[in-house]
Amino acid sequence: MRPSIQEGNEARSTKSFPFYRFSGTHREIGQQFGETCQELIRKHRDYALERLQSQTGISSRQVLEEAAMRYRPYVIQHADFFDEEIQGIAEGADISLAEAYLLQLRAELARDLAMSSECTTFAVLPEATSEGTGLIGQNADLPAFYSELGVVAEFVPNDAPAHLMLTPAGQVSYIGINDQGVGVFANFLTCDDWRVGFPRYLLSRLALMHGSVEEAIAAVRSVHRASSRNLIMLDRHGKAADLETTAARDALIEPVAGLLVHSNHYITEELQQEERLPEQLLENSRVRLSRMRSLLEGKRGQLNAQVMQNILRDRESYPHPLCVAPGDAPYQTPGDQGGDIITFASVIAEPGKGQLWIAIGPPHQYEYKCYSFSS
Repeated sequence: MRPSIQEGNEARSTKSFPFYRFSGTHREIGQQFGETCQELIRKHRDYALERLQSQTGISSRQVLEEAAMRYRPYVIQHADFFDEEIQGIAEGADISLAEAYLLQLRAELARDLAMSSECTTFAVLPEATSEGTGLIGQNADLPAFYSELGVVAEFVPNDAPAHLMLTPAGQVSYIGINDQGVGVFANFLTCDDWRVGFPRYLLSRLALMHGSVEEAIAAVRSVHRASSRNLIMLDRHGKAADLETTAARDALIEPVAGLLVHSNHYITEELQQEERLPEQLLENSRVRLSRMRSLLEGKRGQLNAQVMQNILRDRESYPHPLCVAPGDAPYQTPGDQGGDIITFASVIAEPGKGQLWIAIGPPHQYEYKCYSFSS
């Protein structure tokens, strides 16, 4: 039975993610993160291990932890400040360093698991908005328990730009903005060339260490990547770009009429042959891409954070909606694999204003809350 399009509209929950600010050296930031969010981090560890063990058939925690630590040399080589933060998280949360690394590497360690839909992203240049302020964001689709684990964290290192991010507890990078006016959001992509290397989740914050889209792209291209990732980026200078990657290759997509949209399949001609999504998931990704593009084009020149909230609540393309609610996923990924995927968070960023608008679950059921840099 098709769920109601208006489901949840009349009485949306005001529940929201908790907000924390961590500052100092990277080691101190990690320690503060670990101490403040110890309970959530341990819950994240337990959920992640349980899911990995169930879906990989590997019951030994030691095997999974040893696999995670194989990636550490690449983190130290390319961005040792991440290693400092991960060490701090382990100390603050009183978990092992291997467990702290495992939280950064769920996708790589689960490489052979069933694939699933994950996220629809967008970027809007200032000229396509109603207020002259660029917009970027996504509906983030993950297992439902991530709604329990998410936090909004303001990272303020003493040697780098400040970052405002939505991230699962204990994960040092996911999606967000920096105080230089850059926003970076991301999608899952499926290809064959995954390898031990620099973890995909860390790419977002690596890009946010820079003050422009061009510098961010150069940073992502400079590392020995472990896996595929799509990164959509926007800066305060009016530049936006989408970088599709495999572990070893990449291709760039430029905005059309001030708009950029991506979902979970390769769009560029250069990388289409790398696509490995099964047909049903490919259909899901194509439908979401087309729907988001159509909605943005229909509101070009009127787009702002409030209009984007309505767009991200859209379920008209069910059974492949932009906003994924509990019970939807089995229609997309039949069977018990991926059946608990929902829009665990919906995020709209205004990098030029230093603001994130975030709903804690499917946004047709939850209100957005605005988060800003402290200073």
